[in-house]
Amino acid sequence: MHFTLPKSIAVWISALVMVCSSAVFAQDVQMVPDQQDRESSNKSQQDQEEDQTPAATFKANVDVVQLFFNVKDKKGGLIPNLPKDNFELLEDGKPQTVKYFSADSNLPLTLGILIDSSASQERVLPMEQEIGGAFLSQVLREKDMAFVLDFNIGVSLLQDFTGNVRRLKNALNSVKIDNGGQVGSMPGMGGGPVPTMGTPKGTLLYDAVYLASHDQMGQQVDRKAMILLTDGVDQGSQYKINDAIEAAQKADTIVYVLLCADRGFYGFGGYGGAGEMKKMTAETGGRVIEVGNKPEKLKAAFDQISQELRSQYYIGYVPTNPAKDGGYRKVDIRSKEQYKIQARSGYYAIPEK
Repeated sequence: MHFTLPKSIAVWISALVMVCSSAVFAQDVQMVPDQQDRESSNKSQQDQEEDQTPAATFKANVDVVQLFFNVKDKKGGLIPNLPKDNFELLEDGKPQTVKYFSADSNLPLTLGILIDSSASQERVLPMEQEIGGAFLSQVLREKDMAFVLDFNIGVSLLQDFTGNVRRLKNALNSVKIDNGGQVGSMPGMGGGPVPTMGTPKGTLLYDAVYLASHDQMGQQVDRKAMILLTDGVDQGSQYKINDAIEAAQKADTIVYVLLCADRGFYGFGGYGGAGEMKKMTAETGGRVIEVGNKPEKLKAAFDQISQELRSQYYIGYVPTNPAKDGGYRKVDIRSKEQYKIQARSGYYAIPEK
């Protein structure tokens, strides 16, 4: 069946098609600009926009090394809002060009709470549960996530990633002291049982850090931090402290340790986990805070961590050494005004999968 459109309608349709085609063409031209035009654009404006680009937009770029860090004065006070020109960046002693920079990182935070539930923590556990829950309510914002894990003679994931503070608090409150029975596992983490046959039963601290880094944090992007509530004493772990540190570094995760301990449990000799914990935190960009069994000290420590996590600078760069050989690269961020920089000590150039 054939029919002829009135001339006025035909003209109108023709004009509409031409307008639509022009719009599509214009859109295509905007998406793929001519290289010459792009190079002749305002360079200073382009640099400014690039500096502020959040890490989430280029997380797929495996060539970019990204670092989150704090700047402090001699008394430990946080110093905000310093410009990019205040910093120098070196990798293995060689200067690097800062490609991305922000003095105020608002990227989502991924947080892990690792709580020691071995026998030595029995008297401080209620304090940790109450104040730790209040900290989660304070620090977590929209799009942030956290998980809760406890460790004793085993390692157990009590709450997987969630932004629901109520669930996280319930997980914290479910922690029970355990210094006997069967070896635990990490459901949902792929770690499986942690073998301890032939070794003293006690506190699998290093195993907990390794598994939390490798199986939990290693799958996440943006800003990541773990907080350990422990006396710092490991006993019976399959992994060593260097394994735990390496796993945290490969997962780009900052480690904080709150040394919570009932000194009466140890008698005259005291406990000796502080040295290893300082090594772990220094190499991952965190720090150790001595709490003992004082609730006011624990609250102050959580407040300090909250402020540090919300006052992080961000630097991203493409290293001059492009090799993905799995080797360790030492990174040094320096302040031209000699401020103290709290940052991880380096990263592993992991080969592309």
